[in-house]
Amino acid sequence: MSPAPRLLSRTSWLTAFAFLLCAAVYWPGLSGAYLFDDYPNIVDNHGVQIADASLPNLARAALSSPASEFKRPLASLSFAANYLMNGLAPFGWKLTNLVIHLLNGLLVFLLARGLLRAMPAESPPRAGMVAAWIAAGWMVLPINLTGVLYVVQRMESLANLFVLAGLLGYLAGRRRMLAGRRGMAMCVLSLLVPTACGVLAKETAVMLPLYAFLVEWLVFRFARSDRPGKHAGILGLFAVVLLLPMIVGLAWLVPGLLRSSAWATRDFTLGTRLLSEARIVSDYVVWTLLPTPNALSFYHDDFRISSSLFHPWTTLFGIAFLATLAMLVWTQRHRRPLVALGLALYLGCHVLTGTILPLELIYEHRNYFASFGLLLAVVPLLAAPREPAEARVATNDRGPLPFDRPLPLSLPRHVLLGGLVLLWAVETMLTAHAWGNPLTLAQDLASRAPQSPRAQYELGRTYIIYSHYDPLSPFVEPAYAALEKAAALPESSILPEQALIFMNARMDRPTKDAWWDSMVAKLRRHKPGVQDESSLGALTQCAVQRHCALPRDRMVAAFNAALAHGPSARLLATYGDYAWNLLDEHKLAIQLTAQAVKAKPEEPAYLITLVRMLAAQGRYAEARDALARLRRLNIGGRLDRDIQALHALPGMA
Repeated sequence: MSPAPRLLSRTSWLTAFAFLLCAAVYWPGLSGAYLFDDYPNIVDNHGVQIADASLPNLARAALSSPASEFKRPLASLSFAANYLMNGLAPFGWKLTNLVIHLLNGLLVFLLARGLLRAMPAESPPRAGMVAAWIAAGWMVLPINLTGVLYVVQRMESLANLFVLAGLLGYLAGRRRMLAGRRGMAMCVLSLLVPTACGVLAKETAVMLPLYAFLVEWLVFRFARSDRPGKHAGILGLFAVVLLLPMIVGLAWLVPGLLRSSAWATRDFTLGTRLLSEARIVSDYVVWTLLPTPNALSFYHDDFRISSSLFHPWTTLFGIAFLATLAMLVWTQRHRRPLVALGLALYLGCHVLTGTILPLELIYEHRNYFASFGLLLAVVPLLAAPREPAEARVATNDRGPLPFDRPLPLSLPRHVLLGGLVLLWAVETMLTAHAWGNPLTLAQDLASRAPQSPRAQYELGRTYIIYSHYDPLSPFVEPAYAALEKAAALPESSILPEQALIFMNARMDRPTKDAWWDSMVAKLRRHKPGVQDESSLGALTQCAVQRHCALPRDRMVAAFNAALAHGPSARLLATYGDYAWNLLDEHKLAIQLTAQAVKAKPEEPAYLITLVRMLAAQGRYAEARDALARLRRLNIGGRLDRDIQALHALPGMA
């Protein structure tokens, strides 16, 4: 048998083994529960919990996400499909995520193989083997675990399904052009259609044109098939799909980001965010290639924000490290273009989430595509043979460009590559095993991040669930310990206090004054964030449903402290609900709900509540006016049921 078929056979076996390994590594985690942002986006989001696939239900589901102003309708529709198939049982949802991840693994293999084959020094069989190693490593990277087992991050993996497909299409179109065939239409469609579809899952897909530009610059070099030089059509394409949207986007975003109100709910400013992200994006490199359990702790709210170049000193090091990576992209663009491309893709991936937008500082899933870039830079070097198979050179306007150089120590490099993939697989498997049990996961994450308020809160919340509100349960005392520790940690939200109050109220135990004092003090000190708003909402719901007997003066003090920072639609609506049902102050409740509608007029839930309140008070003209506004939000018939129910109210016919 000739060497080429033998190598191709090895490629097939290695690729098949990679997919089986990935499935086996993640399988124990599929039996786990929902976590953190899964609750507002799935468990508590009744919009995705549809009874059938009617158009109004699908429209309701598509526009139900609280995660983004852009609603991410494609991801929400996939959640609705999961609910139709198996309700809220997490296994099916996580299995769907795993299938998407495996599909992405296949696209990573095809894309890596295509990029390798575009290198003049690569033979097709060896390109296939190296691509298989890249795909195998990428699928089991520990840093990508949250893109699979953290259900809500299907948004990230689904968006990148379109990104990878778009890059494959662009690669195919450019190869057709270089072969003298028509391919421009394929390039255009491969950028426009997947970007549009991917953005419907998550906004990160908007980076596809930038990734394609980097591929063009470092692999194809804007070459034509008939003569060297620049391809005007390709340059024009990127002017339309990359440069123009970037200018428009910055013009739209920057003025708002320069206002202090854009950062009011964050404990960092634009300047300190940029300094901090230099450290974070540098850390991601280590977390991807040489991860430790404590680094990949899921919760990173204990991160120390950079206040200057030297506080902490690693800030300056992070900036220098990123500058070095950027310099390597430039200096290696001819000698080792795959290294340059991989590093450029890694840096480019973090341009959106690691710069000026006021997002949370750290999330591991932001490396779902970036990790592919790092492996593209590293794996071909480790997998390269000692000597090139044959002398191959590429040329450009400046003469020959050697793409393949002899690399020493082939056996140690190959052993290191195999060892890294084994390390990644074992660590991911152990973490996935912890994710398979809610209590084990909470304990594991709390031990990884002992100073994280969120990790300690989640541990306490899990103990509460296991206690079933039984005062004699052995889980009660550990719950108190974890929650009180979380409440005392710096920069913690009111989640721990809310959980302590909630637990005691459900167990008919008195709530401590210290918990209420701490909660109100935190609300006065900082503008409430999403977690603070959720906490007040949970307490209100518990009180309205008569599960919790909460002191009304304390609840009113908490609402007043929270709203002292300015109007918040969610807080106003929650306070309105509390005033209507518990305080019996209907006039106040209507005022608060009307303010919520004014603060967020595109949210139908507030209008629905306002109509009900006004009708109940006999203010029918105002109720009909609010109902007319609600009809204007009835996109795709998603509010048909609500509107019909409101029409049936006395006096509304």
